[in-house]
Amino acid sequence: MRKSEYVQRLEKVIKQILKSLKEVPFNLVIESISGCKVIPFDKLKPYDKALLKKLKKVAKESAQKINQKGIESARPNEVGNYIERFVKDVMDKECLNPSTPTGTKGKKKSSGYPDLIFKFKEKPHYLECKTYNIKNINSVQRSFYFSPSKDFKVIYDAHHLILSFEMFIVRKKGFKNIYKCRHWKILSIENLLVDVKHEFNSNNRRLYSKDGGAILLAEQDTMIKKKKKRRK
Repeated sequence: MRKSEYVQRLEKVIKQILKSLKEVPFNLVIESISGCKVIPFDKLKPYDKALLKKLKKVAKESAQKINQKGIESARPNEVGNYIERFVKDVMDKECLNPSTPTGTKGKKKSSGYPDLIFKFKEKPHYLECKTYNIKNINSVQRSFYFSPSKDFKVIYDAHHLILSFEMFIVRKKGFKNIYKCRHWKILSIENLLVDVKHEFNSNNRRLYSKDGGAILLAEQDTMIKKKKKRRK
């Protein structure tokens, strides 16, 4: 095979890889990554009906606590970081034993999907806590994402749920805004469609050490030391 043909085939393969996968069912992705099933939520089943009743209570009381205290934040996208503690406090009170999920290696991992694992009548369930702005609820802004991992945080067959709060600004406090909750939603995401976005990446060693292809074209120290005057 001539080199040009090889390069053409390689370019074709790369183009195929880079094509984003669209509308992949969430449950299939989770099962392929973790080997665990996403259990569908059925509001007609007595167990799921009781679970939903409990989660409604959690959502209602969490919203009340949020509105009693308010959330201070300088940036809207950081408001969601404060929501989890309100939800956990109420879940503790309701004996749902919320905690940070452990990965396959048995260590708790705060970062990555999902935020929480809790138990209802001894069965485990996964919960993601989120916020939204009613102004962009119908936009294509990316609001839910997760990445595969060798130590993925899903290790049980379980429901996968989202508790999301609509937040709005009440007033300003210095450079920060005070946020409160206007509405909440409980979502079951077994049928959620997700997209896959590919990316290329490199690291500092390859970028700055000349060992990996980056070509240094120029550089200079900006902190120039003054020469000491010699004594005569």
